[in-house]
Amino acid sequence: MPADNELDPLDRWLNQQVRPLPPPPGTFELITKRARRRKIRKAVVSVAGAAVVAAAVGVAVPLSMSLHLSTTPTNAGLAAGPGKPTAPTQTTLGKASSEPGASAPSAAASASAGTTSAGPNTPGWLPANFIPSSVTWDSLSTGWVLGPAGTAGHCGAQRDSTICTSIAITHNGGETWSGLPAPTTTGVTSLRFLNASYGWAFGPELWATDDGGEHWHQVGTGGLSVTQLETINGRAYALFATCRNIDGNPDASCTSYTLKTATAGSDAWTPVGGVAGDLTGGAADFTQAAGQQDAAILELTGATGTQPATGYLVAPDGTLYAGPLNGTAWHKVTKLPCQPGPGNGGGGRPQALQLTPDGTSSSGGTRLAAVCDQVTAGTTSVYTSIDNGATWAEQTGVESMPTTSVPQSLTALPDGTLILAAIPGGGGLGGGIYLLSPGAAKWQPAKLSDPSGKTFGFTYVGMTSATQGVALGGDPSLNAIWLTTDGGQTWTVRPIRS
Repeated sequence: MPADNELDPLDRWLNQQVRPLPPPPGTFELITKRARRRKIRKAVVSVAGAAVVAAAVGVAVPLSMSLHLSTTPTNAGLAAGPGKPTAPTQTTLGKASSEPGASAPSAAASASAGTTSAGPNTPGWLPANFIPSSVTWDSLSTGWVLGPAGTAGHCGAQRDSTICTSIAITHNGGETWSGLPAPTTTGVTSLRFLNASYGWAFGPELWATDDGGEHWHQVGTGGLSVTQLETINGRAYALFATCRNIDGNPDASCTSYTLKTATAGSDAWTPVGGVAGDLTGGAADFTQAAGQQDAAILELTGATGTQPATGYLVAPDGTLYAGPLNGTAWHKVTKLPCQPGPGNGGGGRPQALQLTPDGTSSSGGTRLAAVCDQVTAGTTSVYTSIDNGATWAEQTGVESMPTTSVPQSLTALPDGTLILAAIPGGGGLGGGIYLLSPGAAKWQPAKLSDPSGKTFGFTYVGMTSATQGVALGGDPSLNAIWLTTDGGQTWTVRPIRS
C-alpha cells in the first residue's frame, strides 16, 4: 500500500489514503446505553408525530494522510481523564522504569525461574491488557497504538502509578508489538504520526515527539482541547476547541472550533486563513445529551487525478470548507445536506454526518461521500459529490441502515464502495461493519472472526488500499485491533502482544 507523500502510513499500509487495561469498567456498555436511550427517544417522539436526529459519524480517507483509527473514551478513569502533569514528561510503560509502583519481577523470582523476565524495567516491554484507543502507521509495516494498559494503580508512570496511558509499536504489520514511552497523562486519547520521526498525542492535551515516540513533550494549547489532528505533506492540521467536562469526560461538550496547522517539528500552531475562527452553530436539540453541541469534521486527502492534496472541514452548522495542504488559505464551498451532530461521547467524531473522500471522478476531481442520519425517524441517506464538494446528490434506492444500528465511522475504497462501522442501538442489536457497493440497494454485513464484535460494535474503520484496512471496537477483552485484507469483506482480530 503505497503512500504518496508523508502520509501517516496504515494510511499507506492500508490505501494511498487509509483502548486499554480492559478499558475503564462500563466504557462500551455506556456507549450502548446512550445509543439505546437515543433509540427510545426516537420511538417516543415518533408516536407524537415529531422527528428526531440520531446517528454517529466516522471518517476514513482514501489516498489520504495517515492511517489512523480512534475511538472516543467515555470514562475518565484511565484513558480520558484530565490529569495534568506538573511538568512535561512521559510514562515509562514499555521502557526502563525505577518507579516503585511498577510490578517488575523480583530478582529471586527470576533466579528461581532460571531466566530474566521482561517487565517495566525492560526496554521494549509491552504491558498486558492493552486496549487500543487509536492507531497510526507510517509505512506498510510500522505502526503505533495508543491506549491504557497494565494494571491500574501499578503502572509505574513517573510520579503517578495510576496513569496507565501506553504506546506500543509494530515493525511487522501488527504481527507482534513492543512498548514505547507514552506521555505521563490521562489527557491524551488519540495518536497520529506523520512519518517515522514526527508524531502527536492529543485530546484534552497536546503532546509531540520528534524521534518516533522515544521522547514526548507537552505543547501549550491555551486551555483548548484538540478534537482531531491529521498529518500530510510535512504538516499537521488540527481542530482546537473549547470543551466542558461532563460526568468526568473533559471533552464531553465542545464548541468554538478553530482550524490550525503546524509544520513537522514545530510547536507553533497558526490558524488557517479563509476559515472563520471559533466555528459554532448547529445548536443542540432535544435528542442530544444535556449540554452537548454539534461537532466539526476534518478530513485530508492526498493528490488524486487532477486535484492536489486537499483538506476538508465541516463546521458545526454544516458548512463545508476546503483548501490546499501547504499552509495557505482555504475557502468556503457549500452547505452540506445535514449537520454533523454531537461528537461520539463528547468532542470526538460527529454522530449525524459522516464524510469521506471516495476516489476520483471521471473528470479527475475528488469524489466525496457522506452518510446522513436524517431528522426523520432514524433513517440514513447516502449523498455523493463528484466536483470536490460543490454540489451533492442523494444516492436513491439505498435501503436505510437497520434502526438497531448506530453509525460511527465511514471510509471508502477506490471503486466507491463505502464501509461503515456501527455500534448496537435499541435492544443491543445492529453492531458491526457494513459495506455498500456502488449501485447496491442494501448495506451488507462484513464477516467477523469473533462474532462477539457485533455485540460490542465498532467505533472506527479505515481503509488505505483496495484490500487492506483496520477497525477498532469489538470485545475490549480481546486487547486487539481488527484487520482486513480482502477489501472489508472479512475482519480478523489482531491482538496487541509481543
